[in-house]
Amino acid sequence: MDRIEPLFPRYLFLQIDTGRQSLTPVRSTVGVTDIVRFGADYATVLDEIVQELMNRAEPETGLHRLRKPLFERGVHVRVSEGPFSGLEGVFECCEGEERVLILLEVLGRQTRVRISIDQVVPVFAS
Repeated sequence: MDRIEPLFPRYLFLQIDTGRQSLTPVRSTVGVTDIVRFGADYATVLDEIVQELMNRAEPETGLHRLRKPLFERGVHVRVSEGPFSGLEGVFECCEGEERVLILLEVLGRQTRVRISIDQVVPVFAS
């Protein structure tokens, strides 16, 4: 079963000239908490990146098809690199195309950890 979910949850991309256009309508929009910024500067996304996202969308729907998850929920996995390298856990879900959520036992507690999908390998029963 396919499900539809936002590619960038709770984010809206605007093309605006802040020197000539007011951000007041954006700030007063229901659901808008804040505008992403770094210090006093508004965050920007290169036009090329936005264009590439638009190019990858299905022309009829505007949706993006994400690849099928490598693992099913509940599968035992091992972290192959990074700070959790060698730890085994349980796969919960994919978060986008590049990150996964797994349950690891850390300091005696089950902890949800988000890591790169490239750092997870299946654990095969022996």
